[in-house]
Amino acid sequence: MAKLYFYYGAMGSSKTANALMTHFNYEEVGQKALLVKPALDTRDGKQVVHSRIGLEHEAVLLEDFVNYSEKQIKSYDCIIVDEVQFATPEQVDFLSDIADFMNVPVVCYGLRADFQNKLFPGSERLITICDEIKELKTVCWCGKKATCNARYNENGIVRQGSQVMLGANDSYIALCRYHFKKGMLKNPDSEE
Repeated sequence: MAKLYFYYGAMGSSKTANALMTHFNYEEVGQKALLVKPALDTRDGKQVVHSRIGLEHEAVLLEDFVNYSEKQIKSYDCIIVDEVQFATPEQVDFLSDIADFMNVPVVCYGLRADFQNKLFPGSERLITICDEIKELKTVCWCGKKATCNARYNENGIVRQGSQVMLGANDSYIALCRYHFKKGMLKNPDSEE
């Protein structure tokens, strides 16, 4: 029986690179994989998945994918979803139906929590129903494991605002919980 997987991590933990490598690995051995992403993720183009290390591939929008027929979906050996935190709980349930009733594995990558350490609805639903959860790790500037996605601007860490604000290294940084709570974006002794 196929499974629903959730690989999560803080900003900079190579989630998108892993999604693209998973897609490549399927294609390399002659299997057919479909790369999907929510329409809300427009940072690198409407239908493009792009990693910080330069890997990229065309993707289908999740909002369009949910209208695929069972026959279309079953023509794939794997469905890979990037930025799954932006999926709705209903879309996540649809992804679970693919694994459960169509026997096609679904591998999801995304953030677990936002800049206030609150779960994204899509991630919360995945944590509740998925078959396997794995953390992709990255590090804080101090060397400890980073688990928090800090949003920042010229005044420091931003603690309030809308849950979704698209951005990259220019507006988010992964921090350990201690430095997130302290509001420390960098080592105060560094020369920057």
